[in-house]
Amino acid sequence: MTGKTLTYKDIDKSILKALPNPTRQAYEIKIKIPEFTFLGVKDQPDFADVYITFYPTDKIIELKSLKMYVHALRNITVSYERLINIFYDHLMEVYNPDRIRIVMVCNPRGGISSRLTIDSDWKVRGGEEKYSDWKNHMDDTWNVTL
Repeated sequence: MTGKTLTYKDIDKSILKALPNPTRQAYEIKIKIPEFTFLGVKDQPDFADVYITFYPTDKIIELKSLKMYVHALRNITVSYERLINIFYDHLMEVYNPDRIRIVMVCNPRGGISSRLTIDSDWKVRGGEEKYSDWKNHMDDTWNVTL
């Protein structure tokens, strides 16, 4: 490694790959990333749980490529406010879903934790507000039970 600080400008969306959606029927995909890590603006590690709710159109997320993309973020110096927006933009560009909702629950650092949310259904994000479940503070965090 050259010692160069990698920033949000170095995040490579080409890592993300799509698979054809096997059906045109409506369904929801939920993805949890429990070990989402990146470097905060002071090069200190930040940790988060990320919850993705995805309504596919003609493409679905190849999970292997999502894992590789997330792994690449571990060496990126970025604020989580910027990161959730870049992550959202990349997923929208690559997969063009009918809807995507991303919730990032950041672990406490210095006694403060944060929760960030973006939903493509929001009118301010270009959505039609046709789902509107977010208006009732939908619970979009969950545990995975095996």
